[in-house]
Amino acid sequence: MILKSQESRLFFILGTFMVANTILAEIIGVKIFSVEASLGLPKFNIDLFGVPGLSFNMSAGVLTWPLVFITTDLINEYYGMKQVRFLSLITAFLIAYAFLVIAFAMGLSPADFWVKQTVQGEVIDMNRAFLGVVGQGMWIIAGSIAAFLLGQFVDVAIFHRIKKITGEKRLWLRATGSTVVSQFIDSFVVIFIAFYLNPQYHWSWKMVAAIGLVNYTYKFIVAVGMTPILYLLHGIIDRFLGKELSLSLREEAAKVD
Repeated sequence: MILKSQESRLFFILGTFMVANTILAEIIGVKIFSVEASLGLPKFNIDLFGVPGLSFNMSAGVLTWPLVFITTDLINEYYGMKQVRFLSLITAFLIAYAFLVIAFAMGLSPADFWVKQTVQGEVIDMNRAFLGVVGQGMWIIAGSIAAFLLGQFVDVAIFHRIKKITGEKRLWLRATGSTVVSQFIDSFVVIFIAFYLNPQYHWSWKMVAAIGLVNYTYKFIVAVGMTPILYLLHGIIDRFLGKELSLSLREEAAKVD
């Protein structure tokens, strides 16, 4: 059976976790939350590039994106670049598939009894709420998929290059280093496509740069803060595989793909 060996089970677990967290990030990403308010802090009100009053207003997708990048690094560590690229392409396809299904669901005629519902004492038009929550424009979807693929390919390439130089040492450097670079690309690509190229919006490059930089600052801090979790998971995986198998997989993954 395909899942008999420890390495195949591990690949299945890491791969499904990566795909699940990516699709979750896309679905919940429609909600924008205030980082400061969530932490009970006053808003920063930063001015950048002539754009006033910027605060850390983030897509809820940032809750699972760090887990996607950690999983990516672990798959790269034990299985190599080809497997990460393979999973990334499958994930991009599944994101597009999920949005197609959602678009079909949005077009279904709602049942009469379901449309008007009372939620916390307020009458809600459930169909309009559904359309507003799950509906995303094609430019946002295209930007999200493009940013994901580009970020993933850059992440695995940098991770692999650093590992070729440092060997088994400095896991923190190859994992965190590759993540902060790929997150930088991800932060700007999705905004550039969804809001700069999109004719429905009229964002200037200054707006893109300012909001992208604020978003990246948050992601950079989270990426660095997640480093201990990466070491913890690395240790758990080594114990799960056993010393010899773990070393064998990592050596094979480090070879040029």
